Amino acid sequence: MFMHNKRLQFTVRVSEPNPVLGSFILEQFGGPDGELAAAMRYFTQGLGEDDPGRKDLLIDIATEELSHLEVVGSIVAMLNKGAKAQISEGAMSEAELYMSLTKGGDSHTQSILYGGGPSLTNSSGVPWTSAYIDSRGDPTCDLRSNIAAEARAKIVYERLINVTDDPGVKDALGFLMTREVAHQKSFEKALYAITPNFPPGKLPGLARYASVYVNTSQGEGDMNGSWNSGPQWQRVDDIEEALPADGGDGMATVTLNAEDEAALETLGARTKSSPDADPTTGADIAAGPGAGRVTGADKGGAESMDDAKDQARAAE
Repeated sequence: MFMHNKRLQFTVRVSEPNPVLGSFILEQFGGPDGELAAAMRYFTQGLGEDDPGRKDLLIDIATEELSHLEVVGSIVAMLNKGAKAQISEGAMSEAELYMSLTKGGDSHTQSILYGGGPSLTNSSGVPWTSAYIDSRGDPTCDLRSNIAAEARAKIVYERLINVTDDPGVKDALGFLMTREVAHQKSFEKALYAITPNFPPGKLPGLARYASVYVNTSQGEGDMNGSWNSGPQWQRVDDIEEALPADGGDGMATVTLNAEDEAALETLGARTKSSPDADPTTGADIAAGPGAGRVTGADKGGAESMDDAKDQARAAE
């Protein structure tokens, strides 16, 4: 059961309305790394969790994320107060009102469509979606995802802090940013309280592939480090020699029954391409300057983009 406390977890003090900044901050209201996504991610994980310690942790943080959603939404609402009043009462001239709502971001949509209140969208107006929730039901997998989610949210808050000079907004965003750090530490503790916790899931990795590093991007810029070299790794540089990894012929095969085999032969015969054919096509018939070589002619082409522009102007 939820009980709402009318006091915010952090006091929101906005110096002056700024609907454009409000649109930016919507990223943490209805965006993929925002507070609603975090709350829903941790609630759904917590409801399905059997371990009492992790369940308590997830529900605690999920509930706090809802309080953060309220803080973010309150910031957005305060930043839009002026625009809400002006557009509702028509107190400005048409030109002034238009300019105030189209400075950037999604502020005009916020003011006209949602009346200045926070909408469940990101900063570009894209509606929130449950597709943001990436839980898999395995604690070692989900806790790693939660750690990454908190890290991403922390970075978004940093960037929002950098785009405002409003001291009250900065203070509130700094609080929210720092809570992401605290949550990440809690999730790390919960992850490493599971022993072993790598690799995720129950099945072990196959020994012959688990320590192989495949150097697939070769040339200038190649680097060696603990992530790809040393006693922990069996490094593969000669990729052609090492393929296929399983020692087979590297070709895809399937065993078909007689009915499927007959249908496949019929399909192949009906759709076979003739390597000896050189048909005249629509491109050949309608080809103009710059089409290059086509059946029966060479239509040429430009040597550079400047030449192409000159040829286009000449054709006009």
